[in-house]
Amino acid sequence: MKISNRALSGPASGIRHMFELARNYENVINLCIGEPGFGTPSNIIESACEALHQGHTKYTSNAGVLELRQALTKKLAEDNRIFVDPLKNIVVTTGAGEALMLSMLTLVNAGDEVIIPDPCWPNYYGHIGIAEGVAVPARSYEKDGFALTAEAIEKVITDKTKVLIINSPSNPTGAVIEEDELLKIGGLAKKHDFMIVSDEPYEKLIYDGNEHFSLGSVEEFKDYVITVNSFSKTYSMTGWRVGYAVGPESVIQPMVKLQENLSSCVNSAAQQACIEALSGPQSAVDEMVAEYKNRRDLLVNGINELPGFSCMAPKGAFYAFVNIQGLGVDSARAAEQILEEIQVVTTPGSAFGKAGEGYLRISFASSTEDIEEALKRLKKHFI
Repeated sequence: MKISNRALSGPASGIRHMFELARNYENVINLCIGEPGFGTPSNIIESACEALHQGHTKYTSNAGVLELRQALTKKLAEDNRIFVDPLKNIVVTTGAGEALMLSMLTLVNAGDEVIIPDPCWPNYYGHIGIAEGVAVPARSYEKDGFALTAEAIEKVITDKTKVLIINSPSNPTGAVIEEDELLKIGGLAKKHDFMIVSDEPYEKLIYDGNEHFSLGSVEEFKDYVITVNSFSKTYSMTGWRVGYAVGPESVIQPMVKLQENLSSCVNSAAQQACIEALSGPQSAVDEMVAEYKNRRDLLVNGINELPGFSCMAPKGAFYAFVNIQGLGVDSARAAEQILEEIQVVTTPGSAFGKAGEGYLRISFASSTEDIEEALKRLKKHFI
């Protein structure tokens, strides 16, 4: 049987490769994973259990239960200054990943170009490829804190540009794009008539007084921006698989139609739990963010003591993008050697695009104990 080109053409995952290699070793410290190192807050879990007992076990609207869309409307107005109609402008999705996929399927025709950051979350390539679009990297640089700039984007705009994906705070770099730069980027979308998909799942994971800004809040650009978000990172709900997309009715409603053919709807009880996540106490979020900052500082300070390594403190997310150019080997080999020799799992920067070569992504979502042990092994090996 012949498999479709679509299924065969997806890029191999450098992250998955490291996971597979790690299975060959014992006593492994995993600083590769992009998942919160905390449990889901108990009030959210209890809400899901109650929802199941109350009979929330059936199909819901393709767009998501209205009560959740209403709660999201309130959240978006208060946190992001994005004002929308819950009946027209929101679709609840199976994680932010499906929201991104639906965005591509709705906006991209075969051969259309989609500009993406370089480095970036590698799944963007897969989403674009499935939609038969063409990924066009726009490079970000360490000297700019890896924040994508309007200048870099403008260099790669063509008459085939249909969509730009931005991600702030960023996976893998932790970069935060400042408001003034985002306004310039919005101006490019309006000038050249393309859509921006703003991927914002790390919006609450931000440090040192930096602030998150949602481009979708700007009236001038509201018809050019799809805001994508998730409950996964903010509330440590990665396995619950609930995300959402927000934007103009002309884009969101076709996404709702596509949802019927992909997953029909999101898990009913999980949607009820997300209502509690939004309306319940937020103290657990504040505590997690404070602890991530402590872990970030521990990791960055320790990394900067190693010869051949250097690392800026990321402004957001829970990843350090570590410069290893002083080691004299490419990032894939460096990650493999660190695993083979001291059983610490990191991710080669090349897994995130050409601009990631010479770097390792190291997660500080893991426990403090794991970070301390990893640093102990790294120092013993490299010093």
